[in-house]
Parts: sequence; C-alpha cells; structure tokens
Amino acid sequence: MKRILSLLMVAIWLTAACGLHAAKPGTGASVEFEEKAHDFGTIREADGTVTHVFGFTNTGSSPLVIISATASCGCTHPKYSPEPVKPGEKGSISVSYNPAHRPGEFDKTIKVRTNDPKHKRVNLRITGIVIPAK
Repeated sequence: MKRILSLLMVAIWLTAACGLHAAKPGTGASVEFEEKAHDFGTIREADGTVTHVFGFTNTGSSPLVIISATASCGCTHPKYSPEPVKPGEKGSISVSYNPAHRPGEFDKTIKVRTNDPKHKRVNLRITGIVIPAK
C-alpha cells in the first residue's frame, strides 16, 4: 500500500511539473484564413486556367510556416511562399485550376499543413462548373 501511494505521489508530481513547462494558451503561430472555400461559378473551358488567392493572417505570437499545400488532383496547382509569416502579418496561397478536358462540375480540395498547433491541417476548397469548348 505504501508503495502504491508513493508511485501515485510521483505520478502527480510529474504531471504537475510537466504542466509548468507546457506552452501557454495563445502562444505560437496561429493561422486564420479569410475564407476556406471559393466557388468559381460557371467558367468556360476555352478561357483556360482560373486562379483564386486564399488570404490568411498569422494571429499568433510566433512566425507561421506553411509546410505544404497539396491538391487532390493534377488539374489544381497551389502556390505559396515558404518564408515564415510574422505575427500580425498576412500571407496567401494562390490556387489555379485548369479546366481543359474537364467539362461539368468540379470540387477540389487543397490540403494545407502549417506549424499552427491548433490548425496543423487546413482544407481549402474550390468548386465550379466548366462549360465545354465547342
């Protein structure tokens, strides 16, 4: 019984000690997107590639890094700067969609990975309808 009580006390002490070194709430990078979805509406295949820019702000207290941005298919291309975004500053991810040979509705997802501890993964989405070329 004495041994169990001693182990319990050590476990409580370790839990408390680890809590003292944990990150304070509100610290670190924090990404806040202006929007997470964009509808291109009806576009014409003959007009070629369309692009939308997803803006975001680092609302945290340390630099925000976009680790990666990957699209759900080869017709969609995200571009972003690998440079850290300072606290309070804005950044963007530009997403282009090529409608060539893709008539009809589309719904594409862009998976964004960041160093934000609360939003390590953010999904952006583009949608629309492609009118085929004649």
